Amino acid sequence: MADNLAELLDPAALRLHETAVDRDDAIRRCGQVLVDIGAADPAYVETMLARERSVPTYIGEGVAIPHGTLAGKDLVHRDALAVLRFPEPVDWDGQPVTVCVAIAARGDGHVEILARLADILLDPDQARELREASQPDDVLRLFAAAREDSNS
Repeated sequence: MADNLAELLDPAALRLHETAVDRDDAIRRCGQVLVDIGAADPAYVETMLARERSVPTYIGEGVAIPHGTLAGKDLVHRDALAVLRFPEPVDWDGQPVTVCVAIAARGDGHVEILARLADILLDPDQARELREASQPDDVLRLFAAAREDSNS
């Protein structure tokens, strides 16, 4: 596992001005970014959609964390994150989502990633900063600090 979340976030996987017509479109866009940066096989996107159908990934405060199913782990080439911000919120089963943090993780890496993300998302100020981020550096700074906060 990387020392901090920022190490898992390729700058090319930061998309802060995205659009999506609905939840599944948003998930497909997230998955495609993970594929584009070489973190996952294209088939991983379908496991992300399957995960959403069985266990919704909306976590509150306008944020969803789409990731694949257990069966999809073999389709992951390396642990990685993608952050997509939707200035026009996406309807996520009745909830407005403005930020998706997509996860590709081999093994049990997603558990630690989710714990570190929770540190950010459970802090109202940091969650707001993430939702309002308009520059890649804003997101990278938040993610780099996640390690320091969780180890203190």
